[in-house]
Amino acid sequence: MTLAPAAPAGRAAPARPAGRLRRCAVEALAVAGRRLRHLGRAPGRFLGITLNPLLTMLVLGFLLEKSLVVPGGGSYQEYIFAGAAVQGGLAGVGPTAIAVAGDLKRGIIDRFRSLPLARPSVLLGHTFADFLVGLAGLVVVTGFGLLLGWRPHTDAGRFLLGFALLAAFSYVMLWVGVLFGLASRSLETISAVTPLVVTVLPFLSSAFLVPQNLPAGLRTVAEWNPVSAVAQAARELWGNPVAHGSGFPAQHPLPVVALTLGTVLLAAATLALRRYRTAGR
Repeated sequence: MTLAPAAPAGRAAPARPAGRLRRCAVEALAVAGRRLRHLGRAPGRFLGITLNPLLTMLVLGFLLEKSLVVPGGGSYQEYIFAGAAVQGGLAGVGPTAIAVAGDLKRGIIDRFRSLPLARPSVLLGHTFADFLVGLAGLVVVTGFGLLLGWRPHTDAGRFLLGFALLAAFSYVMLWVGVLFGLASRSLETISAVTPLVVTVLPFLSSAFLVPQNLPAGLRTVAEWNPVSAVAQAARELWGNPVAHGSGFPAQHPLPVVALTLGTVLLAAATLALRRYRTAGR
């Protein structure tokens, strides 16, 4: 029988890949638990994630319903719901960025880096905790949408796939928030910029308005805005009214969403992990 060589004296045997992954997952869950406890003491962050979509559905989908028409007919409440849900995903960028920047400013990131923690575990913990909060916000937005008249018209599989798409979008946006928090480190800058993201990006897309009704220049921006592709794909999966267009994103929203979200996630996570290693030094 052949025995594996023993590790040299004074040096720990290298962990196997499965062991490293398990250790990273445990550490990420510990960081997520810390983040959730902080969120429990500051429930206003959850309100911030859900308030914008709720107000949008109430103002545009209820009060201004007669002024906004979907081409080809259909309920505007059903059209606007996907846009409001996407806006909820964008709303998670700010709280995540502020939390990461706050940890960096208070020296907590330096303490984490001084511990024998896997480098991704801290950032994974932040994104996982905020992802759970975002899912809770999506449940609230969905309930409000049902009250205002939104209804899906497809089978259970496509219904769930639509929400899985929105959940994936929300998680990718959290990594954008992590990168923004590490790169900016200024709570004032983050507080000033992120509300613009939540407001401007949806209104320069097909989230609430129909791109065909926009001026030519803005129409092109709206058609290629990733928010439009996510909202369009969700509407198609739910059987809701869609904004028909001649551009590639409007005709093939799912491939565009997969390519866009995959690229953004890879870029944001890679840059955030690099920034985490040197931020604050």
